[in-house]
Amino acid sequence: MEYPSKLIEDAVNEVSKLPGIGKKTALRLVLHLVKENENRTLALTESLNKLRTNIKFCKTCFNISDEDECSICRSHRRDKSVLCIVEDCNDVMAIENTSQYIGVYHVLGGVISPMNGIGPSELKIEQLVSRLTQKIEVKEVILALSPTMEGDTTAFYINRKLKDLNLKVTSISRGVSVGSDLEYADEITLGRSITGRVLFD
Repeated sequence: MEYPSKLIEDAVNEVSKLPGIGKKTALRLVLHLVKENENRTLALTESLNKLRTNIKFCKTCFNISDEDECSICRSHRRDKSVLCIVEDCNDVMAIENTSQYIGVYHVLGGVISPMNGIGPSELKIEQLVSRLTQKIEVKEVILALSPTMEGDTTAFYINRKLKDLNLKVTSISRGVSVGSDLEYADEITLGRSITGRVLFD
């Protein structure tokens, strides 16, 4: 593809690195930004710069946060006896959008995937075990991982790690279709999966 400017080409190359955005979409976005009022473009770049500079991860659950501890972990309205284990921050947002869950979370930061070089040590599993060992108020752990081979492998691994902690370990019901990602499940299906969770075997 020929570009009228090296600046346009560089911007397109960077924008097209975002997930789900090809070169044509990237070009359309870049040309839109060129036509936009300069203040709006600068506001976008400033916002992205602040995001990279100031974003934090909750020291308790590893969810994205503006502070050292996220609003969910700080809230007195959450049921701290129920801990939902998820793959990523997207899953926290997906479950929160169902309005069916009032417990707290633990974000693993991925799933075990030997094909991609991701083992248990790359995830927040040891932090999870440490958290559950120290926090005696947790009575139930929900394994809310995507129903894929990697998600199931991770769930089985965690279940083994937690077997001596005298906890009720459940998993979301399989209203979520096998092989799909939680973040793409509709809110009603995901909500029913959370409320209809079953004991993990």
